[in-house]
Amino acid sequence: MSIIRERFRHLALSKDLGLLLLIGGLYSLSVALSNTFVNIFLWKQSGRFIDLAIYNLTAVIFELLAYIAAGQCAKKVDRIVVLRMGVLFLGFFYIAVLLIGGQASEWIVLLGALLGVGYGFYWLAYNVLTFEITEPETRDFFNGFFGSLLSMGGMIGPIAAGFIISRFTSNTGYFIIFGISLGCFVAAVLLSLLLKRRPSRGRFQLLEVWKERDRHPDWRRVLNAHFFQGLREGVFVFVISVFVFVTTGSELALGTYGLVYSGVSFFSYSLAVKLVKKEHRKKVIFAGGVALFLSLFLIIVNLTFTKLLIYAAIIAVAYPFLHVPYVSMTYDVIGRSREAAERRVEYIVLREIFINAGRTVSILSFIAAITLFDEKVSIPVLLLILGAGHSLIYLCIRKVNTQPVRDLVN
Repeated sequence: MSIIRERFRHLALSKDLGLLLLIGGLYSLSVALSNTFVNIFLWKQSGRFIDLAIYNLTAVIFELLAYIAAGQCAKKVDRIVVLRMGVLFLGFFYIAVLLIGGQASEWIVLLGALLGVGYGFYWLAYNVLTFEITEPETRDFFNGFFGSLLSMGGMIGPIAAGFIISRFTSNTGYFIIFGISLGCFVAAVLLSLLLKRRPSRGRFQLLEVWKERDRHPDWRRVLNAHFFQGLREGVFVFVISVFVFVTTGSELALGTYGLVYSGVSFFSYSLAVKLVKKEHRKKVIFAGGVALFLSLFLIIVNLTFTKLLIYAAIIAVAYPFLHVPYVSMTYDVIGRSREAAERRVEYIVLREIFINAGRTVSILSFIAAITLFDEKVSIPVLLLILGAGHSLIYLCIRKVNTQPVRDLVN
């Protein structure tokens, strides 16, 4: 942390900010090791897209419900406790996968529910702590550095997991990887003990924050943008990994795909932090969204592993330049909203409700498409439609006020 402080000595970087980045780094490593391969683990057992869709839909729905429950908890107990609860549920998820093993495809609803609850509690606490620990001057740094940690985890995790899994003919490799992920979450819980306690006061007033949409146009615009963000994420989070596995038949190839994506995005996040200025945020978001959409034309016909690697490289360049200014703009809008200091939890919860609403619509559309039509025709068409989600973000935020306004929270 001292090296980072020296490199960014013009910013006021606190101990809690560094700890939060470390916890996020452990989380990203665990997810990079296992998350993609859980979908492949299930795919190898059933070979059906509908099972993956139900598993991911269950996770999204329970994540949405967990955000609301976690928000209520965060108004009554320390936010650090909520963070630990999320990590514990994610640990329970991997314990369940290890215990169920070869029958996992028969327990997709249970597994999806555990994962969704873990995500909801973890990300609610993490996002609220990010809002509290960072300031307007340090948010681009935090979002960019956290993105770099995600990318580093993504470089190490998938290729290491793919290598280990490919060394074994049975599911032993999968169980080793899931066990390592469980260890990362245990370490994250221990690190959370060092964070300064951050109790909350007041009642959980989600309805008041919903009404703020009418009083604060920028808040409404940001929420709409998050729905479109979820529209792309819902299906893409599992379909692309299946494409890679079906095209190559190799977990190591899937790890290679992850290495390419994360390796490129590591440098992209670093560049985004340095190059994206506040006055250029909207233009950068627009360019990133368009690039993400155009990249889809590489993978909708005549799919090959080479095309998938090129696709990975393109989105790895585009997404960080969209993500860094977009998240910073979101927190700035929340900071300018009514009673942001007292209702920061509710603002984060409502944002996540919109994201998960988009994901839910996305996966339900996928289920309808593969049920009513031929998968080979319907999936590419649906990817083009849902893939426009990130490019539509700009249409929502283009009128957001970006004039410097003192953050109401810090």
